[in-house]
Amino acid sequence: MTTIEERTITLDSARAGTGPATWGQRAIWGVVTRLGDDAPRYNLRLNLPVTPPRPASRVLADLTELLRMHDSLHTRLLPEGEDGLRQVVDGTGELPATVRVCTPVEAEAVGEALMEELAGRSFDHAREWPFRVGLVEHEGMVHRLVLAASHTAMDLWGEGRMLRDLTLIEAGESAEALLRARPAVQPLDAAALQATPQGRRRDEAARRYWCERLTSGPRRIFLNPAAPDLAVTHPGRLFPNALLRSPALAVAVERVAARLGVSDAAVLLGAASHQLARISGSSDVLFQVVVSNRFQPAAAESVSTMAQEAVFLLPMADKDFEDAVLRTRSVAFGAFRHAGYDKWALDRQVARLVERGEAADHSCWWNDTRDPGVGPFDTVERPRAALGELLVRTELSWPTDFLPRANVSVAIDVLTAPGALELSMTADPALLSREGMEQLLRGVERLVVDAAMAVKDA
Repeated sequence: MTTIEERTITLDSARAGTGPATWGQRAIWGVVTRLGDDAPRYNLRLNLPVTPPRPASRVLADLTELLRMHDSLHTRLLPEGEDGLRQVVDGTGELPATVRVCTPVEAEAVGEALMEELAGRSFDHAREWPFRVGLVEHEGMVHRLVLAASHTAMDLWGEGRMLRDLTLIEAGESAEALLRARPAVQPLDAAALQATPQGRRRDEAARRYWCERLTSGPRRIFLNPAAPDLAVTHPGRLFPNALLRSPALAVAVERVAARLGVSDAAVLLGAASHQLARISGSSDVLFQVVVSNRFQPAAAESVSTMAQEAVFLLPMADKDFEDAVLRTRSVAFGAFRHAGYDKWALDRQVARLVERGEAADHSCWWNDTRDPGVGPFDTVERPRAALGELLVRTELSWPTDFLPRANVSVAIDVLTAPGALELSMTADPALLSREGMEQLLRGVERLVVDAAMAVKDA
């Protein structure tokens, strides 16, 4: 039997302050506040085992230290005028911790349900901290730690840093010692830098780069839509989500990257661009690529949201796979250099281009969510089977359907799984059927695997 309790995490004398929101905070806040009931889709969620189980008082003390370390976990966001957003870092306050008491056998399932409960609600960014805590206990000992966070507080990279810091705190480190060893830029400091003349010049250059690419890109990517009438007859149509899990791709992408002298990220983006061009009918491909913007050490250590979109335009992507990959590297460098900007200001410029009919189709999205420090074979043995044999282990599933999002026709995420790479794809059925989605995903896999097999045979 499961019982419900509640405890409180009290934060005293932490860093406090107020100032303009960062570009990343503005961008994500703008997205999630427009989504309404669909906003929880962007919440980050974790259901972690506590092994061995630890006293609840100790877990709460560690979480207090984590809050003290990272300002983003106790920051509220307040609209300011027509075009402003302010971050308020609270130095004191209380964070409720929801407790479920059950038997150890029930702990994982209870933790899963608690995670969905905490992450399944929208955050009130003006009134509450963007962080929720749940404990699954038995006889005063915590067996599962459940965490939910708003995307305004952190992106996936920041989540990884948060978990690493929590592990170090559990081992006895203090927030002060960890920040001395690994300085991490806090959102207030990032916003202050963005407001300097240097930051404003970077913003202006990035938005200029974006507009130049949009005016030269393809006006339509999907020249032969699967069911064009569907968009009119079913404006609330659901977007299918497909998940390709491929051990062969995890092995092959490393081999192709080494032979071509590029990153495995360039191989995957180049393959996706080439395959999208082949099936869409548009020789030129444009992706909005999510970039972490963590090129400096202090930014790489930050638990915050820095994700900004880069505009990636690859002309003649359908001509040759290896050529597409090689050009992806150089095009991506330019795109990533111009991926830091005030999104609200860019949105206004793009809207004017759209109104005049001068903007390219920028509804295709690419998000490589992998942490470079975590590989698919870190926890499992690398397979010894030939790539041809590994291909039969590929799994394609259809986990869920999503509500439509503005200016999204195709969205592809790259994820790391034990022993495999995963490609998760959501698409507008008016433009791309389920068969088309499978053709795109399996085509990316086959391109990379065939190129890797050619390396071995050469």
